[in-house]
Amino acid sequence: MFLQQQRDLVEEALRTAIPGDWQVPDRLRDAMGYSLHAGGKRLRPIFVLTAAEAVAGHESAADRAMPFAVAVEMIHTYSLIHDDLPALDNDELRRGRPTNHMVHGEAMAILAGDGLLTHAFHVVTQAFRRGVPAERVVAVVEELSRYAGISGMVGGQTDDMFGEQGITSLDQLENIHLHKTSDLIAFSLRAGGHAAEADETQLHALSLFGRNVGLAFQIQDDILDVTGNETILGKPVHSDERQEKVTYPYLIGLEESRKRVARLTAEANEALLEARLAKPDRLLEIAEYMMSRDH
Repeated sequence: MFLQQQRDLVEEALRTAIPGDWQVPDRLRDAMGYSLHAGGKRLRPIFVLTAAEAVAGHESAADRAMPFAVAVEMIHTYSLIHDDLPALDNDELRRGRPTNHMVHGEAMAILAGDGLLTHAFHVVTQAFRRGVPAERVVAVVEELSRYAGISGMVGGQTDDMFGEQGITSLDQLENIHLHKTSDLIAFSLRAGGHAAEADETQLHALSLFGRNVGLAFQIQDDILDVTGNETILGKPVHSDERQEKVTYPYLIGLEESRKRVARLTAEANEALLEARLAKPDRLLEIAEYMMSRDH
């Protein structure tokens, strides 16, 4: 119930994220909207909102954090559009329907991703209008550039693309997923913390929570690619195997992968509880949901 309520709030904010009176080419607006409004779990923006509430102890902090939530979903959506392109993962299905380039063509898919990435930074600045101090907005801009950029998500995607066949150890695989997946989740939690004016101890705890939950999330994705239902997942199963990708189940087996998800989740929860946040319960519930999800 809570996740659905938060998802609804995010969906509403996303619908007005690109101003209607801006002169944006119709084809570009359509291509951006095709992926941005395609649904999905919206976990990253929900983490932003829930982290703000966890630090402040009241729901009004989540309202202040909404621009950060919208921005991170735009960044995530752009990364999916580009990941699906023929030059990268060459996927034809995303969230149960054809990928962006299958509908709008490769050129428009690239431009749609570019548009979402760029507009995300404009959206971040709007948090100042909701009462978030300017220095916190600047901190979020700085962190988003790092966590989503060349030393974060983009760097992880690069290592993933060029390192798949050369991966021989868990450390190498973990390093890819820490950057490709965990970094943006850690950013989401820190952004929510900044909106609620968290101190450094709280921000550090949110980072550790995001790191471990993000890694557990990716391992669970690897597991679901082997064991999941294609209809529920909304994308093909066994795609990692067909593309000869090295995954956690490939390296350590399904049972050990499941144990690793449980251990990472427990460590994430421990880090969060040690920070003594005002209202951490919702974050703990989301971590539990992520560990047991089937899609």
